[in-house]
Amino acid sequence: MLLVRTECAMNDTALARIIRLVEEALSSKAPIQRIADRIVPWFIFVTLLLATATFTLWLPTSFETALMAAISVLIITCPCALGMATPLSIAVASGLGARRGILVKTGETMETLAGVTHFVFDKTGTLTQGRMQIHQLSVLPHLQEHAVLRQVAALEHYSEHGIAQAIVADYKAKAASQTSLPEVQDFSNAPGYGVRGTVEGVVVLAGTANWLASNGVKADIEFQRQVALLEQQAITCVHVATGGVQAGYIALADALRPDALALVTSLRAMGMRLTLLSGDRKPVAQAIAAQLGGMDVIAEVRPEEKDRVIRQLQQAGEKVAMVGDGVNDAPALIRADVGIAVASGTAVSVESAGIVLTGSELDKVRQALLLSRRTLQTIRQNIMLSLAYNTV
Repeated sequence: MLLVRTECAMNDTALARIIRLVEEALSSKAPIQRIADRIVPWFIFVTLLLATATFTLWLPTSFETALMAAISVLIITCPCALGMATPLSIAVASGLGARRGILVKTGETMETLAGVTHFVFDKTGTLTQGRMQIHQLSVLPHLQEHAVLRQVAALEHYSEHGIAQAIVADYKAKAASQTSLPEVQDFSNAPGYGVRGTVEGVVVLAGTANWLASNGVKADIEFQRQVALLEQQAITCVHVATGGVQAGYIALADALRPDALALVTSLRAMGMRLTLLSGDRKPVAQAIAAQLGGMDVIAEVRPEEKDRVIRQLQQAGEKVAMVGDGVNDAPALIRADVGIAVASGTAVSVESAGIVLTGSELDKVRQALLLSRRTLQTIRQNIMLSLAYNTV
């Protein structure tokens, strides 16, 4: 007996999505094609006019000679080259990009990327590997680290954030066979701040220092000092409170992607403005930026505020490309002139972006920029050559 288990429909597979994206790109029109679309009707009118004039001028010689001359004008001045200048370039570029793991959804996106002046990067999962691990766990002397971690893991189990997933995974790894988590009551999630709930009869909070303060929890001075030192080393800290008192903090480290520095350096050499946009603490974001050779930093930004930041940059005259991978990046990816999503990210961000990068190589961002510039250059050359040929 053969037992076959179907995990998903054919249309939901990675290959099907890639084929769908390429087909969308091939069927779309780049804005530069409007130039050819405007010229072609007038070109046809002039061609017919010249053919008619040719026929009239040669008609006194003979009808057959006049007809052959008029047909010759129509054949030689065919507008096919002008009409194919843009779609053929887009088709070739889309194929080249797909082979390199760069999926461009529309021709308009390809053209827009060529004119981008400002790249905005998300931090976690984009410039960093997105695999956060607990670096340090500090709690009050009378508390047990394992017990505090267990309560926080129970809370974070209901959150989709990368930090939450890292805490849960660490607890399950340390708990060995004891992987069950206690039940949580009255759970609430404040995106960009933290989570709250009742675990084993105790109110537990995990998040930023401001999140604890807004819930009436007084900060511990010694914990605050330790956290400040860790954040200068690009280590993210989650503050924890139990029973209305700060119980400690969980420090998590996330290494840079191996090719992040090379990408940032190359984009800077190409004259791009660079910004790191993160919901993390400003000292952490600044430490990451310093490791990358320096860039503008906008930190402690809530998910709904990322859209506003992109809009402000656009209002300042910048043409912005946003590179991200998480649910929190979706509004910014849509708002940006070009949204670039790494395929390792969530389905929401991938659907929100104009360009999808498969694999984990960040250098594909640079390759996409070069591909778009070369494509736009080729389109312009095709249009000019076809006009010159037809004019002659």
